[in-house]
Amino acid sequence: MANESPNLAYLIVRDGTKWSDVFRLQPGRTVTLGRSATNQIVIKDERASRQHAELFAAEGQWILRDLASRNGTKVGTQAIAGDYVLKPGDVIRIAQYQLTFVENLEEGLGRRLEEDSAEGLSGAGAKAKGATTATGGDLHVLQPDEPAVITHRRDRTRFLDSSEDTSEESSESGVTGRAATMLCRIAFELAQQPDDHAVAQTALDGLFAGTEVDGGGVWLCQPNRRDAAGLSGLKLVATRSELQPRYHKVTDFLARTVLADGEAVLARNISEDSALGSRDSQGHIHSTSVICAPIRHGDRVIGLIHTYATRDERELTVEDLEFTLAVAENVALALANLQRQRELADDLSQKQREIVQLRERLGVESELVGTSQALQQVQQQIARAAGSKATVLIRGESGVGKELVARAIHFSGPRREGPFVCLNCAALTETLLESELFGHEKGAFTGATDRKIGKFEAAHRGTLMLDEIGEMSPTIQAKFLRVLEGHPFERVGGTSPIKVDVRVIAATNRDLEQAVRDREFRRDLYFRLRVLEIRVPPLRKRPDDIRTLAAFFLERFRAETGRRILGFTPAALARMQQYRWPGNVRELKNVIERAVVLCRGEYLDVEDLALSDLTTASESALEIRLPGMTYEPVSLDEIERRHIAATLKETRWNKSRAAAILGIERSTLDRKIKKYGLTKSAI
Repeated sequence: MANESPNLAYLIVRDGTKWSDVFRLQPGRTVTLGRSATNQIVIKDERASRQHAELFAAEGQWILRDLASRNGTKVGTQAIAGDYVLKPGDVIRIAQYQLTFVENLEEGLGRRLEEDSAEGLSGAGAKAKGATTATGGDLHVLQPDEPAVITHRRDRTRFLDSSEDTSEESSESGVTGRAATMLCRIAFELAQQPDDHAVAQTALDGLFAGTEVDGGGVWLCQPNRRDAAGLSGLKLVATRSELQPRYHKVTDFLARTVLADGEAVLARNISEDSALGSRDSQGHIHSTSVICAPIRHGDRVIGLIHTYATRDERELTVEDLEFTLAVAENVALALANLQRQRELADDLSQKQREIVQLRERLGVESELVGTSQALQQVQQQIARAAGSKATVLIRGESGVGKELVARAIHFSGPRREGPFVCLNCAALTETLLESELFGHEKGAFTGATDRKIGKFEAAHRGTLMLDEIGEMSPTIQAKFLRVLEGHPFERVGGTSPIKVDVRVIAATNRDLEQAVRDREFRRDLYFRLRVLEIRVPPLRKRPDDIRTLAAFFLERFRAETGRRILGFTPAALARMQQYRWPGNVRELKNVIERAVVLCRGEYLDVEDLALSDLTTASESALEIRLPGMTYEPVSLDEIERRHIAATLKETRWNKSRAAAILGIERSTLDRKIKKYGLTKSAI
């Protein structure tokens, strides 16, 4: 960048204790200095006048002229009056600013470095010729394809700061008001754009209307290249050019500067070798002013707005810089809103897919699979019971699908929008069952650290299904009956009455009539529950449904596991038809699931079916009387006691296996062992 013309010169600007910028002086162009933003060199000091001084070339010399400033202009320690011919090395002093006039930039910078080294000042260094930045401070020495000077920087724009006083002069207030009005319109338009490209194009249209630019582009950081420096990490999303045949992209230097500092910059005097200048008829490039503003989301720069003017009469000002930065802030907000909308749309789509899947799954769980006449009768009973508010008693062996029937009643009736709550009465002790049903207050018993609502409250305006109702203790039965009769109840440890609107569906595999005769189940509760009764037949009594259920479960588990199983062999189907299915539909489901997981071929065969040798619940009772067995006058209790004892002995007191053979719950077996006084040593 050595001087090749006697009329080419530079001003090295020093603000306070550091050198901040280098400004190139060009022949035929007057440079003004002062506090006003319209000056080429802005002196940010209240002691400077709005139009303080000017520099121009005349007869091969550079002339400094004071413009009747309030506090005067000095060269060195001498105040000037009128025109002053500058010599290399002269230091112009305006307020706290010092501007060193040099004709050889390299020598001038070297001299400044030596002075600062002697004075111990920081931030006034430069690299060798052709370097891109100085070693300290904000001083930039630019390469030929970079702006000769960055004249202004902005971290925040005053247009978006309500506390900023922008009424220093009435004329400035009018300009600010017009700019704020235009920004409001631009922000409104940006908020309506459907995508990033439309936002960027709207921003450029607003900048062309609100500033003196004739070219510009919007660049956004690429998500997968956020760590890339300069233009390599940016993507051009929109451009506009008024005079040029095409948009000229931002220099890598400016992009790196703005991305690194997060500040908007105004640069003037592009080098004659720059691609941003416009050429006249003789091929000469006019000077260009450039604005590059960051698009910031929080503390992160997500893009750039780059605009430029290529005509002298359209030189960009600090007001244009402020306006561009304000537009960039609005662009960032619009892009953030678009991103949030996309995230919400994706999240909504995901939730909708999940809802559809859950509804499909719920629909599967709420439908009884099968075409047999016995199942059709059950479905007809469900349809008649669904529209009623009456209590329903569902009876059937374990595993026949009593809960599915209850769900079908709930989701087919008027309470389908309400909750469906299910509770197994055999799985809890008397104390815990009462707490689960009616809730408890904090401190009601040891471990009650918080208030808890019961299943009745949770099922308000819905349905409460009580499975294994026959295992409920007499004490809980009495309180349960009062709630069924419509009386309010209290939480355990509470005193406030609670009244709920709940439809109760009870289910059991016990002989409730025998339990009533044995005084194990309340007679009045039995009649209160048995308003509507639905008996679900065991799977062995509807063999026509075995193939349908097997195919249904095969399809489900094939989809869950991803196994490519084509179906069943004829032998497997025949074996399933012959099997008695003591565990009913639940056993069939588990057998198919195991077979799908462990099958090695494309078809499920007999060896893949893990079928048990257990008898059904009714058949185990018949085994007490073998063919040829003589009659013995004993009570049913004695027969039951003997059979339970024999089953326990056969299973070596494996209670779980014995309960499965007897077709009763483990808790029921424990109660009968206690009732009959059975011990392991006595058998």
